[in-house]
Amino acid sequence: MEIIKLVENSEISAKRTLMELGINRSTFYNWYQRYLEDGYDGLATRPANSKRFWNRIPDFVKEQVVDIALEEPDKSPRELACHITDKYECFISESSVYRILKSYDLITSPDFILMSAGDKFKNPTKRVNELWQTDFTYFRIVGWGWYYLSSVLDDYSRYIISWKLTSSMTAEDVKDTLDLAIAKTGVDKVKVKHKPRLLSDNGPSYLSKDLKKYLDQKQMDHTRGAPYHPMTQGKIERYHRTMKNVVKLDTYYFPWELENELKQFVDHYNNERYHESINNVTPADVFYGRHHEVLSRRERIKIETIKLRRKQNLSPQNNAQILNLVN
Repeated sequence: MEIIKLVENSEISAKRTLMELGINRSTFYNWYQRYLEDGYDGLATRPANSKRFWNRIPDFVKEQVVDIALEEPDKSPRELACHITDKYECFISESSVYRILKSYDLITSPDFILMSAGDKFKNPTKRVNELWQTDFTYFRIVGWGWYYLSSVLDDYSRYIISWKLTSSMTAEDVKDTLDLAIAKTGVDKVKVKHKPRLLSDNGPSYLSKDLKKYLDQKQMDHTRGAPYHPMTQGKIERYHRTMKNVVKLDTYYFPWELENELKQFVDHYNNERYHESINNVTPADVFYGRHHEVLSRRERIKIETIKLRRKQNLSPQNNAQILNLVN
C-alpha cells in the first residue's frame, strides 16, 4: 500500500519511480490490479484454501453504504468512510467503500491524490493562530462587474476565520478582513507569547504602508511569499480553487446572491467537509481543539465494529483456526 501511494503521489513517471524503488513493474501492476479490484484487503496474502474471512462486510451493510453514497453524491469514498463512522457509529475503511461502490458501477476511475510542492512548509505550524494565510480571488457578477473575495485561513487547522466580498482590492479591504478575524479569535484580548503571523503574496494591497502600520499596531509580523511563486500560499490557494469549483457553478446577478452562496460554502467547508491533510476531521474540529476526541471515538468504533464483524463471520468450530492465522 505504501508503494502504491508513493507511485500515485510521485512527480516523476511510474516507471522511473519504480526503478528508484527497485520494484519490478510487473510486480507493481499485479499489486495495483489487486488493489483496484479488492481495495486494501486485496493486498493481503491469502491462504490457498481459505473461503471465509473474519472481517467480511455483511450484505446489508454494503446496501447501506450504497444508499448513503447516493444520498451524499458529492462525497468521495474517503469522506463517506468518515461520515459513516461518525454518524452511524459503524467503522468501514475507505478501501472497502471504494470497492463496494465500484462493484455497483458508481466509480469509474481511481481517485488519485495529488499534492503540490507548496502544501507543506519546511517548518510546519504546531498550533492554532500561529500563522494566518490571506489572499484575494475574484468573481464576475452579471451587470455589476468584478468582485473580490478576501479570506483569512488558519494555517494549522485550515479553518476559514473570516472573509469579505468587496468591489476592490485595497489595504482597507485587507484590514477589514483582519479585523473580522481578530474579533472572532479574540487574539487581541488575551495575553499570548506570539500574535498570529500573516502570510500573503506581493500584491499592492499587501505592500501598502497603511497595512504595515496596521500590523505594527496589532503586533503582527508579516511574511510575503517569493515573487512569481503563488504555491507559497498553497493552502489558501487550494481552498479558493475548491471553493470556486462549487460556487462558480451558478451565475450571479446581485452581490448578495454570491455572498449567500459563499456563506453556505464556508460553513460547509469549516464544519462538515472532512480534510484529508488533518486526519480526516473538519477544520472546525482542529480549530476548536476537539479533533483528539473525534479521532479517539473513531478508534473505539473501529475496535467495536471489528469485534462484532469477527463474531458474525466466524463459526465456533473454525474460530481457533482462523484467529491463529490472523495472529
